[in-house]
Amino acid sequence: MTHQDKAQSSTDFGFEQVAWADKARRVRGVFDSVANRYDLMNDLMSLGTHRLWKRFTLACTNLKPGQRALDVAGGTGDLSLGMLRQVGPGGLVVLTDINAEMLRRGRDRLIDAGFAASACVVQANAECLPFRPAQFDCVTIGFGLRNVTDKPAALASMRSVLRPGGQLIVLEFSQLAVPALKPLYDAYSFKVLPKLGELVAGDAASYQYLAESIRKHPDQETLLAMMRDVGLENCSYQNLSGGVVAVHRGYVY
Repeated sequence: MTHQDKAQSSTDFGFEQVAWADKARRVRGVFDSVANRYDLMNDLMSLGTHRLWKRFTLACTNLKPGQRALDVAGGTGDLSLGMLRQVGPGGLVVLTDINAEMLRRGRDRLIDAGFAASACVVQANAECLPFRPAQFDCVTIGFGLRNVTDKPAALASMRSVLRPGGQLIVLEFSQLAVPALKPLYDAYSFKVLPKLGELVAGDAASYQYLAESIRKHPDQETLLAMMRDVGLENCSYQNLSGGVVAVHRGYVY
């Protein structure tokens, strides 16, 4: 799709169709609204399970001391913090996010944890990352890809900054592998989450969008094909919590 085609087209914002150029602004508004309660809501929504999903993701990085990692759409820095511990003082982790308020909270967290010397924070759009090719040994994006307007462009941009032997890891909500659980999952997503968002974050609409955006995100096999299409190799995925989330991995050789 050309730049002109994109400018004239629409895309999903949850179940709503919005102008292609407007989605990033709408997503930014969601995270501006929930930034001050983001980590608390993650714990409440998942009953703490998001910590296990991120721990599994970190176990997949294969990062060694002295290496470089990039955390795209990293928000408040959960994955960045884990990777900083993996690469040690001689390594580097770059935390990026398109949202300034989320990034500020992530930056403060990394500094407070004592990683100011080996962490870098950059406000950036996942679709056009401002880094030279072949800079990083590992790139992660955790719960951010579904919010990106042009997902193939983001995947291609993340692939381009990987060194030979490096890998991209995508942690994202996905599609249930057990269809019988769908009615229960839908009831929780569309009734409990918005109410919880209203009570804790004062924002039901943003958590309604969360539930809707999960349903619009490509399923496991579709995302796997998208990763292969941008030139990633040896691609695979693993469902966690019955497909509530999936971890996709692809490599550059």
